[in-house]
Amino acid sequence: MADEEFTQIVYEVTGSTATITLNRPDQLNAFTGTMMHELIAAFDRADADDTVRAVIVTGAGRAFCAGADLSSGVDTFDHDARGRVGEGGQAPRDGGGLVVLRIFESRKPVIGAINGSAVGVGLTMTLPMDIRIVADHAKLGFVFAGRGIAPDGAASWFLPRIVGIGQALEWVLTARVFRAEEALGGGLVRSIHPAEAVLAVAQTLADEIAANSAPVSAVVSRGLLWRMLGEGHPMAAHRADSDAIYHLGRQPDAGEGVLAFLEKRPAAWTMQPSTDLPPNYPYWAEPEY
Repeated sequence: MADEEFTQIVYEVTGSTATITLNRPDQLNAFTGTMMHELIAAFDRADADDTVRAVIVTGAGRAFCAGADLSSGVDTFDHDARGRVGEGGQAPRDGGGLVVLRIFESRKPVIGAINGSAVGVGLTMTLPMDIRIVADHAKLGFVFAGRGIAPDGAASWFLPRIVGIGQALEWVLTARVFRAEEALGGGLVRSIHPAEAVLAVAQTLADEIAANSAPVSAVVSRGLLWRMLGEGHPMAAHRADSDAIYHLGRQPDAGEGVLAFLEKRPAAWTMQPSTDLPPNYPYWAEPEY
């Protein structure tokens, strides 16, 4: 059932999957402040709903997201001209970054079903998604330097970790728009499909996650893999892993997982992310802005 509260996205839960659709097709789903707030609210909703096992993000119409809405013209990126003020003497936080960090914090696995072109913030918002699938006709680009600004959405952290520093620098410094095949070759996306098949492939992956992983285990595992990217030594991961295994190993789902395997049947999980996460999850301190 679709949620009618939103105006620039569609939020719909079907089975165990929440699908978020960027919904400004006449503007190629260009990113706005309203869309930013609605995306953050949608991820809040997905995290609070234990029936949701995975989130898919896609776009309405022929594009995924054409980047920032440029209707403000020369003032588009001028926060002073647009009356945006930062807090505590800091620069105003970029809207794409707020969305990216919220997706990064998602308790549910996130799949990007990139159904068409994605540039600027339309592409950086996919970086904290766990799996990216792209349409064969899509054009992609980290075009910020070509607009006289710097990359948004914490791309300077995410992009080199996903594709390596050399590929990240090439795409950012050339500001070129590239095709899906180059994105696949550079390790940015998992696979390329006809546009009409992208959402179905994403749904198959979401179903596989729901069928094969315990809900709490999926949350903890996702958090560990993303967060340990920033640690300087594997000992940090060893300590966090050990703590997670110790806690989860004493819980009902661990016993159920073993019995289900031995009895060759699907597991019947009883633990939920809203109530049963380890007491010291997420195993790290959040930096302050």
